[in-house]
Amino acid sequence: MRTTSPTTTRRFFATPVRRVGGQRVYSESDLQWLHLCTRLRASGMTLPAIREYAALVREGTQTVRARHSLLRRHRERITDQIQELHRCLDLVSHKVTMYEEHLAGERGDPLWTGTCLPEEQHPPLG
Repeated sequence: MRTTSPTTTRRFFATPVRRVGGQRVYSESDLQWLHLCTRLRASGMTLPAIREYAALVREGTQTVRARHSLLRRHRERITDQIQELHRCLDLVSHKVTMYEEHLAGERGDPLWTGTCLPEEQHPPLG
């Protein structure tokens, strides 16, 4: 067992965790649950959704379908976020390349060239 006392971890446990010498003591199972909850939170899941998931887990195996559905919806949101981040990365990478070409003397002023999009991302005209 390990001990820790971060305030933010308390919200993920329905029951108080055992204390030793004034510090909370977490079992390996507790730490695995905490890891899952913190990864869900880091991936953008809201605290109410994490609480809902935790409540479903506590209700037992009759909630497996509901848990599966909740996690599938969250996975879809993550996938959408990743796709948007890839579009952002493409744009930033394009601008970095423009600046590198400018610094190497191969291109004019990269501050504004009439477009901020790579050629393949230009919106259709009309």
